[in-house]
Amino acid sequence: MAMAGATGANELQRELVCAICLDFFDDPVILKCGHNFCRFCILMHWEENGGEDVGYQCPECRQIFGKISFTKNYLVKNLVDKLSELDCLRQCKPQKPAEQIKPETRCERHHEELKLFCHTDRKPICVVCRESRAHRHHDVSPIPEVIEDMKADLRMRLIKLNFHRTLCAQVIAADERSKTNVKLKKQELKEKIENEVGELVQFLLDEKDELLASLDTEEYTYVSVIDENLKEVEREMATVDVAISDIQRSLSDSSSFEGISHTTSRPHQALPIQSTDFLPNWEEFKGPLQLILWKKMIHVLKTGPSNLTLDTDTAHPNLVISGHDTAVEEARSRSQEPDLPQKFTRFFGVLSTAEFSSGQHYWEVDVRDKGVWYLGVTTKYSNRKGFVNLSPSAGYWSLCLQDRLYANEEDARLPIAEYWNTPRVGVYLDYDGGRVSFYDAVTMKRVYTFDAYFDDPVCPFFSPGKNNPGSRMHICHYY
Repeated sequence: MAMAGATGANELQRELVCAICLDFFDDPVILKCGHNFCRFCILMHWEENGGEDVGYQCPECRQIFGKISFTKNYLVKNLVDKLSELDCLRQCKPQKPAEQIKPETRCERHHEELKLFCHTDRKPICVVCRESRAHRHHDVSPIPEVIEDMKADLRMRLIKLNFHRTLCAQVIAADERSKTNVKLKKQELKEKIENEVGELVQFLLDEKDELLASLDTEEYTYVSVIDENLKEVEREMATVDVAISDIQRSLSDSSSFEGISHTTSRPHQALPIQSTDFLPNWEEFKGPLQLILWKKMIHVLKTGPSNLTLDTDTAHPNLVISGHDTAVEEARSRSQEPDLPQKFTRFFGVLSTAEFSSGQHYWEVDVRDKGVWYLGVTTKYSNRKGFVNLSPSAGYWSLCLQDRLYANEEDARLPIAEYWNTPRVGVYLDYDGGRVSFYDAVTMKRVYTFDAYFDDPVCPFFSPGKNNPGSRMHICHYY
């Protein structure tokens, strides 16, 4: 019988132990799945392991709840309270020190212990005060219950504060990562700038050294010819000086017949002499050096300007292509060309003959005479029949000028400038990086950028607009 009693006590003890803190239930609550936990324990568990994005899980059966939800289990609480005096439970639960009533915990008026709390007046009262006229109809609770409620409130505050602290730590970590990423990106771009600008600087330095070396060579060649001529003239001059000295000696009064006869028998044979008429070739260094270097530099740029031409097979019947397939304008009448699959039929557009499936490319378009235009890139297989949706999802990334400058974004046209008075537009395509950028080609100021992901080859496209005859768009060529 004793063994059976001990076994029953052990079973009862296990039923009254929280699976999280492994101690007897303190303010027990029951979840929807039927498992019990200390209120503080389950809240702390959910704070550390749950969230609105992943749900809140029961630590025992792993059932997931969409939000924090439980019910206070008064039955278990009463069992713990009534059985806490049993020896089999007392050994597992620490004894609380007996609370001593301090003098200030007694009622000043009735000298009774302050066991109750008046919620209406927000102060402790004694049992005599509770029955008095002043508190008879007030909301009153035992102080231990109020303390438990206050502790529960403080636990909830602690949970919220810990959760908020976790959010602060996450924000700090995210900002630290962002700061690190910014520094890494800045270093990456710095290296890119240093490399690309450094290559241009090195190119100019090499060209300068080559020009100066050519200048030195030209100078050396000319000076060498002069030096050689000077040597010959100086030798001739020395011979003349000797002849002059001989004649002067023969003309003196002390000269003998033999001396005069010797000098006369050796007449001086004068050699032909003249100054150097050879001139250096300075013309190579007198030209427009900056323009010459700029033209050379175009061929060494990683992203040099592309010399595009227009694909007449894609042009709308109301467009005229001219200027060796580099200019497009609206025609006065419609052509009778056959309707090819790749031809625009409603939108006044035309593609270039070039298509790109990798790399970086740049081209410029002269729009100085245009009040309306469309420019950009489109995929090789985009729609060109009937109404054309100039949105990125339809395979078009473009700007247009009408009453102002717009970017043709996904849902609507986005105004980006009140007016446009620059004669040229630059378009930069980074196929692998997924970027289409537009520039003021005079100042090279970036106007707008689309971020994209390209699956298919893309082609530059152009449109001079509708109801705007007599003005042309012209693709710029630089070499």
